[in-house]
Amino acid sequence: MLMAIAFLCAVIFAPTHAFADEGDDSTSSSTVAAPIAGPVPNIIVTNFTYGGDSVAAGAKFDLAFTFQNKGQVAVTNMVVTVDGGESFAIAGGTNTFYVDALWAGYSLTQTVPMQALASAKSGAQPVSISFKYEYLDSGARSSTQSDIKISVPISQPDRFEVSDPVLPDQSIAGQEATITMEYVNKGKGDISNVEATMEGEGFDATMKNQYVGNVTSGATGSIGYAFTPQAAGELSATVKVTYEDSDGQSKTKEFPVKITVADAPVMDGTAVDDMTVEPAGPVVPIWAWVAGAVAVVVLIVVIVLLVRRHRKKKSKSKIDEEWDDWAEGDANKGDAAANGTDARADAASSASAGAAAAAGASPSDSAPTTVLEPVSAVDSPAPIAADSTAHSK
Repeated sequence: MLMAIAFLCAVIFAPTHAFADEGDDSTSSSTVAAPIAGPVPNIIVTNFTYGGDSVAAGAKFDLAFTFQNKGQVAVTNMVVTVDGGESFAIAGGTNTFYVDALWAGYSLTQTVPMQALASAKSGAQPVSISFKYEYLDSGARSSTQSDIKISVPISQPDRFEVSDPVLPDQSIAGQEATITMEYVNKGKGDISNVEATMEGEGFDATMKNQYVGNVTSGATGSIGYAFTPQAAGELSATVKVTYEDSDGQSKTKEFPVKITVADAPVMDGTAVDDMTVEPAGPVVPIWAWVAGAVAVVVLIVVIVLLVRRHRKKKSKSKIDEEWDDWAEGDANKGDAAANGTDARADAASSASAGAAAAAGASPSDSAPTTVLEPVSAVDSPAPIAADSTAHSK
């Protein structure tokens, strides 16, 4: 094989001479033909693997790719570069490799340790592989580059969560009730075609399927399923929530429920009369509310003024009563002192008359008598004269 390759190279690079025919009269000098440029050798990736159907976000994997020289001449001094873009990173090592030579038609396989980023989006993400090399073309060395892209699918973990159904507080036969469920998409990928349905017997539903739609990453919401029980008793059903994850795979979450349905209450005519709804009164305009508020404020001010005025009058009346009581007390005290003085004067006069009679003197012989009594300074500052009686002889 090596001998054949050497012979082929010798034939390609051997000089070509032109000879003149013997019977030709032209000049017998030899000429060299101009070389013709050969085709550019192409390097392509014929196969690659990444360890499975998809790569989980945040997981490590080995990217193995096989590249082949599809040209007619050998390539040398080759540099291979792998670029993971925004979704992949090199998990240890380097992303550049060197190949000394690759003969025409030959192929090589290179393995690169990589890791899918946790923040990468779901779906096929690109990886770029660049080949830069040299080759000989008609004795001249040339260089070129070949860029190739491959795609590796990334799958985000399914973190779409649905809470347990919240049953109605009371279910009555023939009356509509609702089951609600809360959901949240904690994953980094979007959830699509979310739909809820309730399977079972003994109830009717206006909408058999409750369509929610797409749920973006980090979004929350609630699912409400309305139904009407047909009869009283225990109602058994299953609530199903179906959706498609970020990889497009259909998934289903099931929640069995049991609901106790009560009979509809019997209503008589009296109850119907009691439940008669009275018509609503006229709507009060805004200006009426403003006028009412102003009236309330005025009323409060008037009440405050009246209370203050009443308190002032009450205080003044109390002071007048105290002055009257004080004046009346002084007058009563003066009368009592005068009455006591008169009584003492009468007693002294009676005593003088008795003494005169005992001495044998007649009342006509006695001279007028004046009795002076000491008067207290508290009672009166002036002396008080006793009543005198004149007796004729």
